[in-house]
Amino acid sequence: MSAYLWTGQAGCYDSSGTFVPCKNSGQDGEFRPGIPWPPERFAAEGVLVIDQLTGLHWLKNANPAEFPVAWQESLDHISRINRGKKAGRSDWRLPNRRELRSLMAFETRKPALPAGHPFENVFLGWYWTSSTAAIDPAYAWCVHLEGARMFFGRKEQYSLFWPVCGQGRGVLPVTGQKKCYDAGGNEIPCRGTGQDGDLQVGLAWPEPRFEVGQAVVLDKLTGLHWLQDADAGSGTMNWPETLQYVKNIDQALPEGTKRWRLPTINELESLVDSSRHTPALPAGHPFANVRDVYWSATSSFFAPDWAWALYLNKGATGVGFKQDANFHLWPVASPGE
Repeated sequence: MSAYLWTGQAGCYDSSGTFVPCKNSGQDGEFRPGIPWPPERFAAEGVLVIDQLTGLHWLKNANPAEFPVAWQESLDHISRINRGKKAGRSDWRLPNRRELRSLMAFETRKPALPAGHPFENVFLGWYWTSSTAAIDPAYAWCVHLEGARMFFGRKEQYSLFWPVCGQGRGVLPVTGQKKCYDAGGNEIPCRGTGQDGDLQVGLAWPEPRFEVGQAVVLDKLTGLHWLQDADAGSGTMNWPETLQYVKNIDQALPEGTKRWRLPTINELESLVDSSRHTPALPAGHPFANVRDVYWSATSSFFAPDWAWALYLNKGATGVGFKQDANFHLWPVASPGE
C-alpha cells in the first residue's frame, strides 16, 4: 500500500555531489519507494497529455496565458477555459499542490519533469497551485519548474499556471485543505472559487489516519511506519550523519519491514496537512518532539551536494547543503523492505 509516488531518482550521490554506487547507501536511489512510474509515463492526445501514472489530464501547452499573472487571475482564466470548453471539457482547474508536484522528477532539471516528456512552452519559473498557504492565507503554494522546489508566494505576485482536469486514478491524496481565502488572506465561501478547499480533489484520508504501536506510528494512508519520536537523533546533524545514524537505530521494526531508513522527499511530504502549520501535520497527530526541518534521502539533482528537506512548520519542500548540520532525522520503514 502507498499513496505517494516514487521520486524518479535512480542515482546516488555522496556529500560532495559525486555519483556513488547505491547499494547499502541508504539513499532514495537504493530503495526507490512509492508507486512506480509506468514505462510510458505520458500519452499525448491532441492538446491534452495524459499522465498514465496519476490519470490526470494536463494541457500540452504548459503556459496557456503566455505571461505571468496574479493568483486570482489564474483562477479566473481557468473559469474562462471551462466556459469555452477547451478540448471539449469543462472540468479544468488550477492543480492543487500535490497534483502539480506529481509531475516533478528528481533526477532531471531545467525543467524538473520526467525525461522525454511531451509538454511544450515549459517555463523555468514559479507555477501557481490552487492551495493557499495556511501559515499566511495571503500567500498560495507554488512549484518552481527549474528544480522542483515548492514554496509560497504572495497571491498578488505574478506566476505562471498550468491547467489540469480529470479525477485521476486515486493515487494522490487530498491536501487537507477545506477552507478558501481571497488574495488578501480573508476567508471566503468556497463554492465556485475553484480553489483547493472548494474542489478537495484526491484520495480521502482514513479515519483515524494514524495507529500508534510500540513507539512506532502507522500512517494508514500510505502504509508507512514512522518513529513516534520525530527527533530520532536528538538534535541537528548533517546528511551523511543521518544516513549512518538510521542504520543503527535499536527500535524494533514493525512486522513485514526489514530496516529503518531516511525517508524520501515524497514520503516526508505525504505527512503534510495543508490546512495547518507549525507544524503542518494533521490535527491530533500522535508524534512527539516534532521539529521544523527534516533531511530526506533524496539528493538534489540540480546540485547533488545538496539534498531535499521538508520544512514542516510551513509545509514547504526545499534543499540543504549536505555537509551542514542543520536539519533533523525522522526515520521511516515501509512494508517489503
